[in-house]
Amino acid sequence: MRRNLLISVGIAAAFLAGSGLVSAQDRSAQPGLKAAEYGRTIQMQTAFNPALPGSGEGVRLFTRTVKHMSGGALAIKIVEPGRVTPTADMLDAVVNGDLEAAFTWSGYAAAKAPVFHVFATVPFGPGPDDMTSWLLEGDGGRIHRAAYEKLGVTGIPCGMQGGKGGGWFRGDVNTVADFKNQRLRYGKMAAEVIARMGATPVPLPPGEFFWKLQQGNVDGGEMSTPAMDAALGFDKLGLPYYMPGWQQPSAVLDFLMRKDRWASLPASLRTQIETACQANIAWMLGRSPSVQSIALEKLKSSGVVVRTWSADVLAAFRKNTDIVLKEQAERDPDFAAALANQQAFVQQAARWRTLSRLP
Repeated sequence: MRRNLLISVGIAAAFLAGSGLVSAQDRSAQPGLKAAEYGRTIQMQTAFNPALPGSGEGVRLFTRTVKHMSGGALAIKIVEPGRVTPTADMLDAVVNGDLEAAFTWSGYAAAKAPVFHVFATVPFGPGPDDMTSWLLEGDGGRIHRAAYEKLGVTGIPCGMQGGKGGGWFRGDVNTVADFKNQRLRYGKMAAEVIARMGATPVPLPPGEFFWKLQQGNVDGGEMSTPAMDAALGFDKLGLPYYMPGWQQPSAVLDFLMRKDRWASLPASLRTQIETACQANIAWMLGRSPSVQSIALEKLKSSGVVVRTWSADVLAAFRKNTDIVLKEQAERDPDFAAALANQQAFVQQAARWRTLSRLP
């Protein structure tokens, strides 16, 4: 019930912000604010280029929603990726005070606390609907906030990315043997999986992957969602595109502020930011299926051959994922507890999903 209410509120807020139907309010609409607090601007660096579809669009919508909901009492200014600090270092920059706020991917915090893998990139993990339900209705939101608080920041789930593409490859990867000695770009958890299959993980920033792949310096790997991959011109490489994205079925995007700076905001503005983040999640959930479908058709029309993983390869991915997750759980108790909680929550709804969906 609570999840449905939050999603409904989020959809309404996203619609109003996107359509511009919320009129600018004067200060009387924010009676709890002191004069010095009205018209505040927060500088927020984003991990996502605002010109790109999906996550980039979500950055723009979030800032518009906050502006409209606050009646101008609060504005969030977007700082482009890398302008103040490298994207992977934004969490440290927020803690150190070099950044006032950040809009980012949960996975960047995993270098500090492996528990964030559970929100960012669990191979064969929950899809965006189940991840959202766990965050809003289950214990996911509590675990997420507590993990960020240990690092000195307030972290608010502020977007939900759907599944990635499985990857682009310079050669066929139709059998497990085809992975041997392949130089592949995947995120940390998936990289451990493909390493167990004989591949060599090659860590690359997103901005370098296209050129390295084009030049043959890597043999393949993941970039992002079909919409993002299409926008970045991956169809021009003339390579096959494998589906589905087993390595990241969903990913949580976060709004971050240092705890003391967050606490210094008036309670009404904090609530409006939290509600704007819920609106962002709802909007991304609603938009993603259509956008990804259109992007996939665009890629096909450009000559991209879309292939699905063979049953043997998918089975190998899953088998090695189970091993990698077990090893990570043994190394980190917080990761183990969060993963077990997430899996139990998803499993308890499994029967309903089976019964409620038409064949």
